[in-house]
Amino acid sequence: MTSGGGEQTPDMAEDDWDHADSAEYESEEDHEPSAAVRRARLRRGRARRESRALSAWRSGKVRLGVAAGVVVVIALGLVAWFTPLLSVRTVHVQGLAAVPEQQVLDALQVPEGLSMMRLDTDALAERVSRLPKVRSVRVQREFPSTVQVTVVERTPVLYFDSPDGTHLLDCDSVEFAIEPPGPGVPKLITDHPGGSDSVTKAAVAVMAAMPIPLRDQLGVGAVVARSVSDIALELRDGRTVLWGGTADSTRKAAVVGPLLSQPGKVFDVSSPNLVTVK
Repeated sequence: MTSGGGEQTPDMAEDDWDHADSAEYESEEDHEPSAAVRRARLRRGRARRESRALSAWRSGKVRLGVAAGVVVVIALGLVAWFTPLLSVRTVHVQGLAAVPEQQVLDALQVPEGLSMMRLDTDALAERVSRLPKVRSVRVQREFPSTVQVTVVERTPVLYFDSPDGTHLLDCDSVEFAIEPPGPGVPKLITDHPGGSDSVTKAAVAVMAAMPIPLRDQLGVGAVVARSVSDIALELRDGRTVLWGGTADSTRKAAVVGPLLSQPGKVFDVSSPNLVTVK
């Protein structure tokens, strides 16, 4: 029995081994990829490599383009800044009536051949604003080669006589000139006339509150200012308007025109809601 069993055992072990080998072989064969799958994998790998290469090339091209654009911009800026390519060739001044143009050009002091890019418009405007008759000024670049200067002049609303001459006052109470006032400018009559005087400033504020057509209609010959709250307008036709103080000046300006259509010599608008005529 022992001998028979021993003869069978090797045979059984060999069968089992063969069966295991066969099973393992078949398992590897079942999982091995087909030729079509291998080709698909190769194509996908090649496509990924090509996509990465194309992305890298495009990224490099974009960076190169950006760098080239920056270089061009810098080069153009340097050319415009340091060469006469964009130099100032024309200075155009507008808004002048009383100020001579040459006086403005002399104040500007624009260097010949200076690049428009290096032009300090604030400094130019500040120099022109120092002219006594200039109330405000704006300086602008108009490429390629023009400097545009827009001036707002001071215009007199009142004048007063002084030992050194006739002083002109604008709507800001600035004494900007000593010269004849010109037609239609009323005379200021007060104890201490001057741009820093509070009574003078009140009289100027009254005149500034009236639209120019109304000033022309009234024909104000003189403004008599006894205090900041006691201001009267003496018209050229001999009538008088009692204005009072600066409060409600807009309302007073609105009612005084129609009121003067009535007969009388003294028109009191110091209280615009209760006007009187004498």
